[in-house]
Amino acid sequence: MCRKRALLATVLAPALVSSLLLAVPAQAADKPAPAAATAPAPAGTPPASRKASPAQRAEMQRADPLMRAAFWSNELDLDGRDLEAGVGLSQALRALGRYDEAADAASRVLIAAPDNYDALMELARANVARGQGFYAIDPARRAAALQPRDWRPQSLLGVAYEQAKRDDEAVAAHRQAVALAPTEAAPLANLAMHMASSGDLPGAEATLRKAAALPTATIQVRQNLALVVGLQGRLDEAERLARQDLPPESVDNNLAWLRAATGQASPTRSWDALKAGS
Repeated sequence: MCRKRALLATVLAPALVSSLLLAVPAQAADKPAPAAATAPAPAGTPPASRKASPAQRAEMQRADPLMRAAFWSNELDLDGRDLEAGVGLSQALRALGRYDEAADAASRVLIAAPDNYDALMELARANVARGQGFYAIDPARRAAALQPRDWRPQSLLGVAYEQAKRDDEAVAAHRQAVALAPTEAAPLANLAMHMASSGDLPGAEATLRKAAALPTATIQVRQNLALVVGLQGRLDEAERLARQDLPPESVDNNLAWLRAATGQASPTRSWDALKAGS
């Protein structure tokens, strides 16, 4: 049982982080991104000597991460005290998978504004994304204190505690997030994936089914359900669930991995590779 639980924890750790990060903006790229300074200037970007207008900043939120990183970096060059630009740069760098730089950008904002909620959240997210949950605990706690009715800091805390191997506190944080937002799928899914990594696959499945039935459910929630169903050996059902959202080649890769994980085939790919493909 201990060996099986350890295997599940290894298998499900990337899924846990992926599920959480879908509840907040941006996911990591699989390969290192080129330097943000090489990004072309988007239409409507102001001259380098003039800060962007509120409308231009709002438009930038819809741009790709590389373009956003270049834009916010330029804004910071114009005004190093621009808190919005610092947070925007941190978000963009995290979306590019440049977690160390994202954490640094958020930390710089917090030097000037220690109680900036968005910067605290970004620092916690960057630390969770790079697998250093222990260092996400303090900023996530501070964010939760600033906005105690927001479920997102509690979900971050849940995964941070998991990475720090503090299971009791992880469960409490996940359940608090669910209590704060019972109609949101993400906190339920994060609780479910913690249950799965602890070896409770039936409980995780039941919780994921509740999450998947909510209007706020994402593809990641449904694919986590497929993963948990497949890990219980019900590969036909897992395949049906997976094919609702993924292209055939991604489903085939995921099924190959599940067969290996359940002892039905030789390992061919890691879960990281499958997650990236889907």
